[in-house]
Amino acid sequence: MLPCPSGKGVRRSGQLLFTSGLIIILSGILFSSCGKKSESNTGEAVKSAEQKSVDQGNLKTVRLLPYWIPTAQFGGYYVGIEKGIFRKHGINLEILPFDSNIPNDQLIREKKTDFALLWLVNALEVLDKNADIVNIAQFSSRSSLMLVTKKSSGIARLEDMEGKRAGIWIGFERQPQALFNKYHLHVNIIPIGSTNNLFLRGGVDITNANWFDEYHSIINSGLNEDELNKFFFADYGLNFLEDGIYCLRSTLDQDPGICRAFVEAAIESWEYAFAHQEEAVGIVIKYAKSLNQPVNRSHQEWMLKAYKALYIPDSTKGINTLLRPDDFETIQNLMVDNGFIQRRTPYNQFYIPVKLKPENR
Repeated sequence: MLPCPSGKGVRRSGQLLFTSGLIIILSGILFSSCGKKSESNTGEAVKSAEQKSVDQGNLKTVRLLPYWIPTAQFGGYYVGIEKGIFRKHGINLEILPFDSNIPNDQLIREKKTDFALLWLVNALEVLDKNADIVNIAQFSSRSSLMLVTKKSSGIARLEDMEGKRAGIWIGFERQPQALFNKYHLHVNIIPIGSTNNLFLRGGVDITNANWFDEYHSIINSGLNEDELNKFFFADYGLNFLEDGIYCLRSTLDQDPGICRAFVEAAIESWEYAFAHQEEAVGIVIKYAKSLNQPVNRSHQEWMLKAYKALYIPDSTKGINTLLRPDDFETIQNLMVDNGFIQRRTPYNQFYIPVKLKPENR
């Protein structure tokens, strides 16, 4: 879903330990059928297990703060834990449970998390509150944020929204306000929670949605796609990028190695998730159920496919971690001009990408 600076719902995640007795079972079978040769194989397995134990002792525990409960929008990180990818990169990853009552900037400033996943607008607000954060990798290249109307409402163009009612998530008025201001529209903003009920029942004419989440929920509620009009913010010059990886500037200065390892592990984890989507969705569902969160497989499948399109557009070969200067400057100027933040930060001080190995560039 979307980031929650202080409250659009309660979204959190946790970490589980994964174990399997498969190696033990197979070792027993081989031992009983292969004589002395199996003793050698078993010895190698024991040696491998001992080495793994040693490697575990060299791992650095790293904490990650997401902005919602376990869903496929964070699928790469859960897959990376489950498949041992973060461990391979020397990291014992802990995904912190997100508490909507505690602002992100507080947890970041108090160093209760090492890395945070933030939308660009939220990151600029965190920075404006004197939490000295930097973007070390920008995973999404296009915003999924949109406004949705029913064709039956007669709202077919942005200009048709003049004087209409828009259901906007509490705490996420920044983007639609900026869009309406840019096009000099007077729209009555109605604060809503995380459901689409008011829109579905005709209580508002417009609602905001993420393509990977709420939009799918809307069409699953009985409306067909050909009954809806979609207005992507990015198509109107407002590319509100999501899912940047952020840390304190001091973290990057003091331990650039762990920052690089984290980003490289995240890239590998997401690429595995996109290549094994059924398995990845199963892992996400496992984590969600461990926290007693309701979860729907078809919705998670839609979400993961949408994320692949957001992270790896058709014109690219893999995940590109670039934060484009024009996207940054456009959104920062908009935030300042609308009075959402008070100060500007130079692009090269905000975006400090880690130096990735050649295979991850």
